[in-house]
Amino acid sequence: MKILNILSSINGANSNSNKLVHKINDHIANLHPDSTITVRDLAKNPFPHFSASHLAAFGLPEEALTDDDKTTVSHSDNAISEIMEADAIVIGIPFYNFTIPGTLKSWIDQIVRVNRTFRYGEKGPQGLLSDKKVYLAIASGGIYTNEATKAYDFAEPYMRVILGFIGLTDVTTFRIEGTKIPGVLENAYEKASADVAGFGF
Repeated sequence: MKILNILSSINGANSNSNKLVHKINDHIANLHPDSTITVRDLAKNPFPHFSASHLAAFGLPEEALTDDDKTTVSHSDNAISEIMEADAIVIGIPFYNFTIPGTLKSWIDQIVRVNRTFRYGEKGPQGLLSDKKVYLAIASGGIYTNEATKAYDFAEPYMRVILGFIGLTDVTTFRIEGTKIPGVLENAYEKASADVAGFGF
């Protein structure tokens, strides 16, 4: 089992989303002792923001790429290769201002690439990635899974749509939430850990 970790928290070892990622790793590794884990820490090594040069280079066939174009697409090539090689992808998502971190968005902009991870057909766009499990490890100071606050969650719905667009539809979400709420924060991690432990990986 090859596991790809995508971390996006600025809090490093103190990050709740990172802790949840590690908990998910442990449970997958228990079932697959020969697992290997590749870690892509976007807070430490962010991808470049999507630019006009990316847009131009992504639309060119391989034989038309200049040396500058090849440098431009190299980040995208590497990120897509990591996904294609993985059996499971675990994405750590801290909840920043009701959505995902900018570094995670930059990674997404590099992996959503026409004729590499999706293509346009007669019936519209078609995702080209499949047969991979994706686990979202979302951490938030508030609680966004109840009806009163669900509308403020622009993280999970977006991730499900954009991953599904490139063919990654087997997505499971785990949450550690309420980490800033007295009376909830004390048991927030334990509850999330129990959810992971009770899941049939």
